[in-house]
Amino acid sequence: MATKKIKKVETPIDQRETFVSLQKNFADSDVSVEEKLKTLYALQEADSAIDKIIQLRGELPSEVEALEDEIGDLKAKLAQGNAVIEAYNQTISTSKQNIVDCDAQIEKFQKQLETISNSREYDSINKEIENQGLLRQIAIKSVNDSKVAISEKKEELASMQDYITIREGDLKAKREELATIVESTAKEEVKLEAVRKACAAKIDARTMSAYERIRSSVHNHLAVVSVYNGDSCGGCFSMITPQRLVDIASGKKLIICEHCGRIIVNPDFE
Repeated sequence: MATKKIKKVETPIDQRETFVSLQKNFADSDVSVEEKLKTLYALQEADSAIDKIIQLRGELPSEVEALEDEIGDLKAKLAQGNAVIEAYNQTISTSKQNIVDCDAQIEKFQKQLETISNSREYDSINKEIENQGLLRQIAIKSVNDSKVAISEKKEELASMQDYITIREGDLKAKREELATIVESTAKEEVKLEAVRKACAAKIDARTMSAYERIRSSVHNHLAVVSVYNGDSCGGCFSMITPQRLVDIASGKKLIICEHCGRIIVNPDFE
């Protein structure tokens, strides 16, 4: 009777999982532990080299982004200011038309006064002329106030435009500086990304998840380190016991630093 092959059940990846929890099943693979460790170390080396390239760019990417946002906000305010000026111009146009209409009404009522036969109608028309005169004064004031407001707004916008020009110069300089750095490291970064991709393809998802999580949680982004100075962890520099040093040198076991949780590999991997 044929033996039924038992299918291995994959345990879901725990986002809190670290290398410590991987120790039990790290060797459960067709790939040797030593080969896995070498691949992890090569991945770490590639990531560290990429980190140095990113560090070389410094704050330039964020500075460029901040300048772009600032200039975008200033230009939006400039557009709003121009819209305000347009609204004032519309007010002036409307007020000027009101002045023309008031003049026409006043002229009309003054002609009517020439044909008035009684005092009551005379007083009524004079009241209309007075009202039109007041409306005319209001329209004139609106024109004058709008012109003053336009003048002030234009001065404000001119100052803002000058500042935008300065900031655009700063942005251009920052972009050129960043482009120079990116261009000088582009080929190296492409090679490193290829190495990283090749290493990551050889590592199972569970180990990769733990690697990424530990890398992001430590200040120097080192999840895999070699022995430092013959007897210490290359990540936290804590002392390693002689027996664990032997295990590390053998390359047959996954050795985790008891103090920082990083993988410690044979210095010969370097």
